[in-house]
Amino acid sequence: MAGTGTAHLRQPSEALLRVENLVVEFKSGRNQTVYAVTDINLDVLPGETLGLVGESGCGKSTTGKAIMQLPSPTSGRVLFEGTDLTELAAKDLRQVRTRLQMIFQDPISSLNPRRKVEDIVAEGLDIWKKGTKEERSDKVDDMLLTVGLDPEVARGRRPFQFSGGQCQRISIARAVITDPQLIVCDEPVSALDVSVQAQILNLLEEMKAQYGLTMIFIAHDLAVVKNISDRVAVMYLGRLCEVGDPDVLYAQPAHPYTSALLSAIPVPDPAVRPDARQTLGGEIPSPLSPPSGCRFRTRCPLADEQCRDEVPQMRKVAENQFVACHHPLSPGESVAKVLLAGASA
Repeated sequence: MAGTGTAHLRQPSEALLRVENLVVEFKSGRNQTVYAVTDINLDVLPGETLGLVGESGCGKSTTGKAIMQLPSPTSGRVLFEGTDLTELAAKDLRQVRTRLQMIFQDPISSLNPRRKVEDIVAEGLDIWKKGTKEERSDKVDDMLLTVGLDPEVARGRRPFQFSGGQCQRISIARAVITDPQLIVCDEPVSALDVSVQAQILNLLEEMKAQYGLTMIFIAHDLAVVKNISDRVAVMYLGRLCEVGDPDVLYAQPAHPYTSALLSAIPVPDPAVRPDARQTLGGEIPSPLSPPSGCRFRTRCPLADEQCRDEVPQMRKVAENQFVACHHPLSPGESVAKVLLAGASA
C-alpha cells in the first residue's frame, strides 16, 4: 500500500543524496491539481545504485526531474552533500549541476538535432572552460571511445545519423564528461531493442565502476532494475510502497503491489500460461483525485476500513526491507494466493 514515513532512511551523514517529504503538484485545466508526487523520502549512499520502479504514471520520472530541479518541487527538501538544492540561487544551482547529471528517456529527442556530436558532448566542458581547447577535444575523444563510438566517425555527425542505441551512448558520454558524482537515469533503455538494452546496461555498470558514479535508475522493467540496483524503491500513484535490498524484495515482497508487479513479469516459456497472479482488479485511480488513506486500496484484495482512513507509514518488516502497508504479506504469501483464495471462496 502506498504511504509515507522515514523508517527506511539511513543516517544523513552517510548519504550523498537525501530527499525529504518531496511533493510535486501541477495545475491542470479548470483549476484542477495533479498530485504527481506526494511525501517521498529517499536517500542514496555514495557509489550506490537506487532503482526506482513502478507502472507508467506513478511519478518516477517526475521524482527524478524534481531531484534535478527541473523544475523545483512544490515542497520538500533535496539535500546533495548536505546542501538543500531547493534553496539555492540560480547561479549556485548552476554550479552544483556540474556534479549532477541526467540521462533522459528518449535518447534522440534529448540531443540537439542541429549540433554535431563533438559539440554536444563537449558542451559542459566548454561552458565551464575546463582545460584548454585541445584538452577538451582530447577528453571528448576519450569519452566517445569509452562509450563505444569511433571519434573519427562520430565527431562531425549529427544525432539523426545515429541509431537509438548510439544516441543513448552519446547521451551517456555527455552526462559523464563533466565528472559528476550522481547521475539520474530516466528509463535509459526503455526505448531500445532488447539486445541494445543489454549493451547500454553493461556500459552503465562499467562506467559506474570506472568513474565511481552514484546512480538513480528509473525503470518500469523490474527484471532490469534487479540486475543493476543495490537498493530498490517501489512507487504507486506518487507514493512509496516498499524499499529494500533487491534480492530480499524480489524473493519475498511484503507489499501487495510489489507482489503483483513481480508476478506480471513475462516468463519466456510457451508452456507457462498467464494465471490469476497477473490479474489485479479494482478501480485504477487518477492523480487528479487520489484515494484517501492508502492509494492502492482500490485495487488491493487486502484493503479494509483502516486502509481507507489512514495513510500507511513505512516500517521495517525484515532486514533491509521496509514497507508502507497496514497488512503486509507474510513469508510465502502473495497476491496470487490471496486472489485465488478469494475466487475459491
